[in-house]
Amino acid sequence: MGAQPETPDREPVDAGLEGWNYFNYFTEVEDHFRRARGTGLFLMSSVDWALVETWKNSGIPLAAVLRGIDAAFEKWHSRKRKLRMVNSVSYCSQAVAEEAQRMAGAAPACRLKPVEAPFTLEELRGHLEACAAALRGRPGYDELASSLERLASEAEQHYTDLEPLEQRLTALEEKMAAVSKASQTEEQLVEARRELDATLRPYRHKMSAEQIAMLERQYLDRRLLESAGLPRLSLFYIK
Repeated sequence: MGAQPETPDREPVDAGLEGWNYFNYFTEVEDHFRRARGTGLFLMSSVDWALVETWKNSGIPLAAVLRGIDAAFEKWHSRKRKLRMVNSVSYCSQAVAEEAQRMAGAAPACRLKPVEAPFTLEELRGHLEACAAALRGRPGYDELASSLERLASEAEQHYTDLEPLEQRLTALEEKMAAVSKASQTEEQLVEARRELDATLRPYRHKMSAEQIAMLERQYLDRRLLESAGLPRLSLFYIK
């Protein structure tokens, strides 16, 4: 039997928690999952990204996600028979939920301190203006474009504390997805649902009904925006 991929030490995961901020949530999860998986290149699928976005939006600490990934792979490595390689972050969903619950019970929840943004004020303003321009003139989106233009004009005020701004952008993106959904054909909606069901089938037993409902909404909204060529408003997408 060949050597198993090295499983990362779970203990140091909490070490950098105070330095965590929204902007490295996705990349940290993707990198940690790839290392735990023990293979070279791994790119998260659309469902994986939607799941991680669900965790982020639910306020699950990054440390809980990383420890959950480690716990899931420790269990997988301990199996005598490994029928298939772990190819989705969804495999770790149950372990992540358990770690989040454990951490919530061990320490009181607290709001993370504002951290230095990895982009400039002008890049923030440019992102908001570009998103507004992408929506302006499209039927049903002018009100959203006006909201983004107003936020862009207030960029200096928001730059000092980005968490409330991110929350507002998340709400605007949900409205944008609702407008987009109204313009989709029944066939397009059914195809998106079929693709999601096929991807999640091996992992549904690892998720609660609430988790599945949140993931389904996040994935379908994400797919709607992509298919309609609409911008992602989140600050994570600032380039």
